[in-house]
Amino acid sequence: MLTTPKLKTLQELITGASKEELIWLSGYLAGVVAQNTGTPALLSATGAAQETEPPAKPAVNKITIAYGTETGNAKKVATDFAARAKKNGINAKLVGLEQYRLNDLAREEYFFTVISTQGDGEPPLAAKKFYDHIHQSGLRLDKLKYGVLALGDTSYPLFCKAGEDVDKQFQSAGGQRVVPLQKCDTDYETEAVQWFDDVLGRLMSQNAPAAGPSAPAITRKHVGKKIYNGTVLTNTDLNDRGSGKQTYHIEILAEDVDYQPGDSIGITPENPLVTVEAIISLTGIDPTKKLQHRNEDISIFDLLKKKLNIVFLPERVVKKYAAIVQQDIPETKISLLDLLKIYSVKDTTQFLEVISILEPIAPRLYSISSSPEAHAGEIHVTVARDTFIVNGEKKYGLCSDGLSCLTPGQTIEFYVHKNSQFKLPAPDKDIILIGPGTGIAPFRSFLAERDATGAGGKNWLFFGDQHFTTDFLYQTEIQNWLETGVLTRINTAFSRDQQEKVYVQHKMQQHAAELYQWLESGSLVYLCGAKEPMSVDVENTLLTIITEQGKKNPTQAAGYLDELKESGRFVKDVY
Repeated sequence: MLTTPKLKTLQELITGASKEELIWLSGYLAGVVAQNTGTPALLSATGAAQETEPPAKPAVNKITIAYGTETGNAKKVATDFAARAKKNGINAKLVGLEQYRLNDLAREEYFFTVISTQGDGEPPLAAKKFYDHIHQSGLRLDKLKYGVLALGDTSYPLFCKAGEDVDKQFQSAGGQRVVPLQKCDTDYETEAVQWFDDVLGRLMSQNAPAAGPSAPAITRKHVGKKIYNGTVLTNTDLNDRGSGKQTYHIEILAEDVDYQPGDSIGITPENPLVTVEAIISLTGIDPTKKLQHRNEDISIFDLLKKKLNIVFLPERVVKKYAAIVQQDIPETKISLLDLLKIYSVKDTTQFLEVISILEPIAPRLYSISSSPEAHAGEIHVTVARDTFIVNGEKKYGLCSDGLSCLTPGQTIEFYVHKNSQFKLPAPDKDIILIGPGTGIAPFRSFLAERDATGAGGKNWLFFGDQHFTTDFLYQTEIQNWLETGVLTRINTAFSRDQQEKVYVQHKMQQHAAELYQWLESGSLVYLCGAKEPMSVDVENTLLTIITEQGKKNPTQAAGYLDELKESGRFVKDVY
């Protein structure tokens, strides 16, 4: 009998193994037993010693596994797939879609892609060129045998839309599915492994059959996200009086939350009560009437308050509304209340039709600004209250406005959104952190974690905002980290404190020589904050520094930066 530790090791080894891997393993163990015991191997019919059966030879020798990722999850999954394929004797080429040569696609025979969906059903920024390429008219992929693993979040209306689009375009261009499209929620690990088991099974088969051009997407029961309930401890405006901004530091008491620095939490906001009551009054609908929503019976009031997006309807929903009320309505973002005021429904029955086309409220993601080691039992977030003007009227972001009004003692629900790429390196590694505005949030987590664990790597922070006196977020903590040596150095850029605007990229350029030395010595670079224009400007500045300080031509500099990205030494969390 095996001891408990050995039995556990064996169980871990065989869990998730494919049929072919188990067959190989059984043959390998039989050979080991024969060698260790001196027992002769089984004899063949001719009397010759029969050697241990070698691993099954795959029917397919070469495949390409390409990934399109925003947070790093798709890359991690694709990398694991490539490693498993190679162990099974299949030569797997692993490549990011941002580096994939588009002209090669028509020559591919076996092509598997792992792609996530961002925002309103969009592909990751790194996969945009590839995505646009496969949507061009006249594209033919008659040689292609393919499979698509789509990562997404079921909380969003257009769940896995980018993956669905890639699968559809491949099929329309003449490609053949090896396995059906697999759509995965944020808890993707089990389903992803099962999907690639199916892929390997087909590739190892002598016939390597395709799944057929009309194979439906695989649907498996989701276990759902783990929802945590927390209690607000504090809610503090980090901006001083006179600032043009409101940025809130919110501390939440929540025991046993599994997260790491670099992760985010997802919060689904509720709609304003005054808006919900106005809709009910305008339509005359019974707010207590129960309807079925995602396998649960729920009142119309709770649907409008807690579940359905009624604040700014996307154009696709406005188009469906127009069809229901049979009116010509411009395709634009508009609130349900304004739609009902301008293009009213004729009765409650018609309004029930409208309810059926409304999409769920999408969760908002906020970078965690606390550290598991430094802030045990708590989750902290940094929230900028979003403001904008619509028809001359000042409006507030639905979620950020709600969070800004939280008071100590109130409860809040959230889930943890893992980010496998945006993670701290080994304790002795040096890091460069570039985080203007609320981009400072994950870096507060990073620095607090490194402080609490006594990490020896150097830390260089670039922070920026509008004014030093009113907008220096976490100023006291940052200065303490500098004084105690946790921060090796800090460079700040307060854009409105002088006549000419100064941003973090200008500070990077001022310290170009030393920044390049840090890169050459192996430092990692982390960037967090607004996607446009900040992250674009910072990346262009980094490219300029590499060109000038490294004395490289543009092609060499671009290659240097690509290598930083591919090796995980330049990672972004931008929004």
